[in-house]
Amino acid sequence: MRIRYKKWARPELEASSFYVDNPEELRGKWKEKFKNPDLPLNLELGCGKGQFIAQIASENLDQNYIAIDLVDAMLGLAKRNVEAIYKEKNLSIDNVIITRWDIDRILLILSEEDKIDNIYINFCNPWPKGKHRKKRLTHTRQLEKYKVFLKEKGKIYFKTDDDDLFNSSLNYLKEAGFKVIKKTYDLHSEPDFWDNIETEHEKMFSEQGIKIKALIAFKEGRFFFVKEPSLL
Repeated sequence: MRIRYKKWARPELEASSFYVDNPEELRGKWKEKFKNPDLPLNLELGCGKGQFIAQIASENLDQNYIAIDLVDAMLGLAKRNVEAIYKEKNLSIDNVIITRWDIDRILLILSEEDKIDNIYINFCNPWPKGKHRKKRLTHTRQLEKYKVFLKEKGKIYFKTDDDDLFNSSLNYLKEAGFKVIKKTYDLHSEPDFWDNIETEHEKMFSEQGIKIKALIAFKEGRFFFVKEPSLL
């Protein structure tokens, strides 16, 4: 999703207490950055405008959350959305960190020591052209990286409007050694599937009559050894 440049975003992010500008410095030490470091640690990949992270984090104060995106304008909006939701609920922002990073280089900022409990991927770019499919956040190439820092039995929660991306992701997960424990081709017809937090994209697609696909998969075991994260 393209978004216009927002000149206020960078200054606001740099002044924010829950924004990290140099995430590579926290590799292996993310838990220490939170007020309550012993809480489970979760990760949203491609947080966009932050509606999801603002809602889920404010509803689960017994969990810590990291949200990543690559665009300052998006992160600026995410920051404001987090602030608005927490202010509305009269809460301190103690369990959220947002940061700017290229997810393709995720292993430069997260390691096995970070022990992520859950990964959330919501409506990521489907990259429909064959030559671009390796850029998909659910591609086997990416999943192999996530396995480094995702805990044993750690889960991936994934939602998309795109049929091809969803079906391909089922294959990617199998190739990477993940087990899909729950899936649906029409999330909104299954209210008990999970405690759903509807994102802006989700609402837009649903209003267009597009069914939302969703799955939960978990990491079954250790499958590989990564020598050098900079090579991935």
